[in-house]
Amino acid sequence: MTKAASLPAGIGNGDPPTGNAGVPLAAYSFLGIRVNPLTVPKLNALVSASIAGNRQIVIACHNLHSVYVFHHDAKMRLLQKRVEYLHIDGMGIVLLGRLLGYPLRRQHRVTYLDWIEPLLKQAVSQKWRVYYVGLRGSICAGIQEAFRRDFPDLQFKAAHWDIDNKPVSELEATIPEDINAFQPHILFIGMGMPRQEHWILDHADKISANVMLPCGAAMDYKAGAVKAPPRWVGRWGMEWLFRLLSEPRHLWRRYLIEPWYVLRLFCLELIAAHSKSR
Repeated sequence: MTKAASLPAGIGNGDPPTGNAGVPLAAYSFLGIRVNPLTVPKLNALVSASIAGNRQIVIACHNLHSVYVFHHDAKMRLLQKRVEYLHIDGMGIVLLGRLLGYPLRRQHRVTYLDWIEPLLKQAVSQKWRVYYVGLRGSICAGIQEAFRRDFPDLQFKAAHWDIDNKPVSELEATIPEDINAFQPHILFIGMGMPRQEHWILDHADKISANVMLPCGAAMDYKAGAVKAPPRWVGRWGMEWLFRLLSEPRHLWRRYLIEPWYVLRLFCLELIAAHSKSR
């Protein structure tokens, strides 16, 4: 498996993305971040090309929450500035990008709720092995049950990062060893931001997996632990409201406080662009 020299596996050297998985790539920079306008078919093509070429990559994503975390967490910035591919995981990014003049469309917003089914269907047809690392044993058990039902031929394994019940030193050794024994083509890391990004930075050079996907709480929905919003809600950019009403105690800060910071970044960038055009 080909790895990036002297850096965690799949992480580039901070240069602009070159599409090393063999898929032509555009990139737009605004709000201090970089995103690629990727659709579900293009994301699947990236995964397929990386596996076919036996390369190791990280495909990260951005939404309004991740923009806030990016500007407040140094390790998050380090990871996302070095990965080759950053898809858009929130309509807020699409809308703000469009207002700043970038040719983003609704289909460029791809959440894991939209992507995971076509990705896993391709995994079944291509006989790819899939591994999931999460935080809770109940989620792992629920996902395994759901995937056995929905994708009975999928080669799948899950492990949870149970830091409340096991020493971190033990987990540091056992989970990477188990991943490497399974040799997954796709590795989902669902620990929430920025813990999952920290984990990738700390462990990528020890892991044998072609494609690493920090997926946040997406598997909570697939496991049935959290009610998934209807997909039409997401298409109209209102998924945040559904989630806020479903989990107000957990998500109030993300949806009621953090967007004001991102709005400030947007206003400053809009003012700067207007000044340059005068």
